[in-house]
Amino acid sequence: MKVLIINGSPHHSGATYTALHEVEKILNQEDIETIWINVPHDISSCLDCDYCNSSKKGCIKNDIVNETYPLLDECDGLLVGTPVYYGGVNGSLTSYLDRLFASYPNKRTLNMKAAAAISNSRRAGNMTSNDALHRFFSISGMAIITSTYWNDSHGNTPEEVQEDEEGLQTMRNLGRNMAYYLKMRKLAKEKDLAEPQIEKGIHTNFVR
Repeated sequence: MKVLIINGSPHHSGATYTALHEVEKILNQEDIETIWINVPHDISSCLDCDYCNSSKKGCIKNDIVNETYPLLDECDGLLVGTPVYYGGVNGSLTSYLDRLFASYPNKRTLNMKAAAAISNSRRAGNMTSNDALHRFFSISGMAIITSTYWNDSHGNTPEEVQEDEEGLQTMRNLGRNMAYYLKMRKLAKEKDLAEPQIEKGIHTNFVR
């Protein structure tokens, strides 16, 4: 089993990484492999060109978004971390996820796949940031993994995050919960327990 870890911070070894790594340590202890992506700070946003929908070949921009598709295909879970910018998700990560979830050719395979979000702040804004990340997961039918508290860590530096004992404990418990879900899902497949059948999408709007 594998989990794809997406670090949305421009500081690839900074405070957000420190929190994500605490989750990773538990996953690895549970014999779950991890793959990392560091989102580039200069990634471009979605153009709303509709190429992904019309071509079914992914995003028109051949960059890290397209490179993520095979990694997401092979992984059983997704863990996304963001630093808090003005009470929300960092802009580069937002652009990356907007394009990834819109253009991913195998959207149906996301259903019931494990997903978790974590955020790091100096003081506040974590809950709104986590909620924003959860919306990418919930619209895709993913199973959102929780912990024993909000998935938050606090600190301006990796050293300060290490002093947030409750935050690190929350990360470790998140890792345990994700590992447990992944093992349950694997066991269900081995026992031929079929997952819910998803109806074909119906698209409506309220403009008449």
